[in-house]
Order: sequence, then C-alpha cells, then structure tokens
Amino acid sequence: MQTQELERMARQIRRRDLQAVFEAGAGHIGGEMSAIDILTALYFRVLRIYPDQPKHPGRDRFVLSKGHTACALYITLAKRGFLPEDEISTFLKPGSRLNGHPNCNKVPGVETNTGPLGHGLPVAVGMAKAAKLSGADYRTFVMTGDGEMQEGSNWEAIMAAAQFGLDNLTLVVDHNRFQQGAALADTNDIAPLRPKLEAFGWEVTEINGNAMAEVVTALEYRGARPHCVVAHTNKGHGISFMQDRVDWHHKVPNKEQYEIALAELSEAL
Repeated sequence: MQTQELERMARQIRRRDLQAVFEAGAGHIGGEMSAIDILTALYFRVLRIYPDQPKHPGRDRFVLSKGHTACALYITLAKRGFLPEDEISTFLKPGSRLNGHPNCNKVPGVETNTGPLGHGLPVAVGMAKAAKLSGADYRTFVMTGDGEMQEGSNWEAIMAAAQFGLDNLTLVVDHNRFQQGAALADTNDIAPLRPKLEAFGWEVTEINGNAMAEVVTALEYRGARPHCVVAHTNKGHGISFMQDRVDWHHKVPNKEQYEIALAELSEAL
C-alpha cells in the first residue's frame, strides 16, 4: 500500500477499535490509538507475511510487547486476512480467543504471548538471534510502550542485541508520554530515549509516529546495527477528548462519547 491507502486503512482500524472497546466495555483505547499507524504500516507495507500460512518459516516476526493493546493488533490481523473480521465482535467475551492480551496458541499471526511488560523485547532478541544462527533472512520487529521501557529486562535485551550485532532487529517505542495512572515524566522519566539507545550501540531514528510517511520510511530502514525507532505519538490519537489524557489509558467511552469519537474518526474517511 502507498501512504494514502495506509492512512485510510489506519482510520478504518481506529473506527473498528473504538467500536470493539465500546461494545466490550473494556480495553486500552488510548495506547491503541497511538500505535495504530505503526501497526498499519507494518502489516500492510513492511512485513513479509503469509496470512494463509501464519507459521511460514520465512515470515518476518512482529512482537507486540505492549500486549494490553491487543485489540488493535486483532483488528489489524483481521484486516490483513489472518482471522475473520466478524470475529472482532467477540473481543473479551466468554469463550473468545480474542483475550485482553494476545495468545500465540489461539490467534493466528500472534508470535508470542505478551502482557507482563518487559518480556516482548527479550523474546524478539531471541528471534533475531535465532535467524542469525540458522542463516534465515527474516526480520524481527517489536513494539514497546515508553512506560514499559522502565523495565530493566528491556535494557538487558538492548545490551544483548548490540553484542550479537542484530542488524535484523527493529525496536519501535510508542512514545506517547503517558502510562497507566500518570505521565511518563511524573513516574520514572527515561526520556530522552535516543542518547540512551545510542550509548548502548544502537542506531536510532526519531519520528512523528502518527505521520504515515515518516513511519514507513523508518520501518523500512535497515542498517548495520540494531535499529530503534522512537515514535513520538499521541495517546488517544484522532479523538479530540482522548488525546494526551492519562485517564484514557483504559477508560471506556460512554454512548455520547462514542458517537462523538465515531464522528471525528469518520470525518477524514
């Protein structure tokens, strides 16, 4: 897909995400809205994937380390053909395989179970290292939240990736400046991220993570070292009353708010 098509798809995913969270009465809509442009670019432009063969050995790997934003991943996977789109209506319902955190044993296209923060990047480092050991040419991508980067396990993984020369690994940090309950700056402010990653031996690109053209260019880059994309995003992006509001980490819109958000997301379609 080209940039305009990707932007249109991202808006469709945002609308479906809003509907799914509203109908389920639960979810993590703020961090989903900030990450959807990145997910869209990955699945509809960057990743080498095979929806009819989810475990194809030559596929690129993507790990959603911020697993609480699973609903956005499910919708993206459905749009890409990994599961039926009408299954999204079962999100969080009893017996559904679309749980609040992604499960690789149940959902095709999910590479590993995530939820406890700080686990996805270490797993992704293992995937990238496995490719090096086996001579495979697949790439591994992983998305973390910026609050999640406070976890020490991530920095151990970052050191390992540099040590092993994993030029087939791309880390995307969804830097929306908010985590559960507070702003990043008021919790354990690890910003700025760029000099820290560079000090650990990584290449770093900083972008507007809600500008599709910048997202695509950064994700398609491949250098000689592990690559980190610091994606400056807005929590609740695309919905005026949600944007940059910490309470929308896992708040659910009421009927009136839902209608307002739906209208705002429909304006550009």
